[in-house]
Amino acid sequence: MTTEERQVLETKVKNVLEQVRPYLQADGGDLRFVELTDEKVVYVELQGHCGSCPHSLMTLKRGVEAAVREAVPEIVSVERYS
Repeated sequence: MTTEERQVLETKVKNVLEQVRPYLQADGGDLRFVELTDEKVVYVELQGHCGSCPHSLMTLKRGVEAAVREAVPEIVSVERYS
């Protein structure tokens, strides 16, 4: 992936994450973009209540990842940064 391709994908992903954040914040949580790998895997850090919630994996996969992959189909997955 070229630097330009990475920047374009990263910008698209961050835009989607900004759209998802208000839903997480409404429940006392949040997330932070950490990195986009060459394999097109996005790492995010779940924060606040989302960081310790027993449903955080479901939120990450069915909520965040679903939204990102729908808007940016090139992304392979969204994973929790630890």
